[in-house]
Amino acid sequence: MDYVYGPGRNHLFVPGPVNIPEPVIRAMNRNNEDYRSPAVPALTKTLLEDVKKIFKTTTGTPFIIPTTGTGAWESALTNTLSPGDRIVSFLIGQFSLLWIDQQQRLGFNVDVVESDWGQGANLDVLASKLAEDRYHSIKAICIVHNETATGVTNNLATVRKLLDDYNHPALFLVDGVSSICALDFRMDEWGVDVALTGSQKALSMPTGMGFVCASPKALEAAKSARSVRVFFDWNDYLKFYKLGTYWPYTPSIQLLYGLRTALDLIFEEGLDNVIARHARLGKATRLAVEAWGLKNCTQKEEWYSDTVTAVLVPQYIDSAEVVKRGWKRYNLSLGLGLNKVAGKVFRIGHLGNLNELQLLGCLAGVEMVLRDVGYPVKLGSGVAAAAAFLSNTTPLIPSRI
Repeated sequence: MDYVYGPGRNHLFVPGPVNIPEPVIRAMNRNNEDYRSPAVPALTKTLLEDVKKIFKTTTGTPFIIPTTGTGAWESALTNTLSPGDRIVSFLIGQFSLLWIDQQQRLGFNVDVVESDWGQGANLDVLASKLAEDRYHSIKAICIVHNETATGVTNNLATVRKLLDDYNHPALFLVDGVSSICALDFRMDEWGVDVALTGSQKALSMPTGMGFVCASPKALEAAKSARSVRVFFDWNDYLKFYKLGTYWPYTPSIQLLYGLRTALDLIFEEGLDNVIARHARLGKATRLAVEAWGLKNCTQKEEWYSDTVTAVLVPQYIDSAEVVKRGWKRYNLSLGLGLNKVAGKVFRIGHLGNLNELQLLGCLAGVEMVLRDVGYPVKLGSGVAAAAAFLSNTTPLIPSRI
C-alpha cells in the first residue's frame, strides 16, 4: 500500500531513483541466505565479471559496495589519494558541488573550476592548468560525467586527450552515477582510472549498491594513499577476492539477485542498444520541450544529456509548482530544480528500463501540468513532436523479430 495512495501507478520520471522492472522485483522477492555458503560467492563471481562489462573494461577491478553514489565517491577518493593532495574538480551543478564539498571535507586541496549552471566543464581551463603543472602537483582530475541537476554531459574523451597531450600522470576519476548503462562510457578506451555508479539509476534497481571500478594504475595508487578508510577500503575486498569468498562484510542477498536479473535484462537488450534507446528518448524529450516553446537549461547541444532534461520555465512560473501539481493531480513525479536553479527548472528523467510509450505518457502529463500552472501550452504539441520522431526511429524489439 502506498503511503499516500493514488489510483493507477505512479509515473516516476525523476532522474533517479527510477522504475524497477518487474523481473527485478520478483528476483528480489526471496528470503535471506547464508552469504558464507558456496552459492553466494558463486553468484558474486559472475556479478563481478559482468559489472566490468557495463564499465567497458577488461583490465579494471570492480567493487560492489553496500552504499549509495555518495559512498562510492568517498571510496574512489580515499583509496587513491592522500590528505593535502591537489585535485582539479569541475563545478557545473548540484551534484558536482556536493562531490567537491566531500573532497574538501576529506582534506584534499581542491582546485575548483566553476562554470555557469547549464554549461559543461571548462576544459580550456584544464588545459592551462595541465600545461602549467610542470612538477605534476595535480594528483587527480575529478569530473561528473552527467550532471543531473542541469542535464549536462561532459566529454570524457577530451579530458583523456588533454592528459595524454601534456603527458600528465594525474589520476582520472569519474562520477558516472547517471550515465553508466545509459550513455556511451568507455573506461579502458578513455583511460579512466576510477569510475563509479549507483544501483538506483540506469541499472533500474533500488538504492543501496555503489559500484566502483579501479584501473591497475588506481590500484597501484591505493598502495601509497594515506587517506583514512575502513568501510570503503579496497584492500579488504581484495583479500576476500583472493580467498574466493568476496565479501568483507554482509551483503544484501536480495540486491545481489536483483542485480543478476538487472544485468541479464541489459545484456539481453544489448548494452549498445540500451545506449541507443536512451539517445532516442533524450532527443524525443528535447523535441517536446522545443514544441512547448520552452528552453533547455543546457546551453549547447554538445552538452545535451540523454538521461535527463532540465526545462527552464518562464519567470512568472515557479518550477516547484510544476512538480507539486504533477504529483498531486496526475500521480506524475518530476525532478525539482536544485540550488541555483531552484524554482527555475523542472527535470524530466528518461533513464533506466523505460520505453517510448512510457515517455509519451509522461510528456502528456507535463503538458497538462503546464496548462494548470498558467503556461499557454498547446495540448498535444510536445507529444506530437516526440511521437513523430520516435515513430521514425524506434526499431523492432530484437527478441520479438
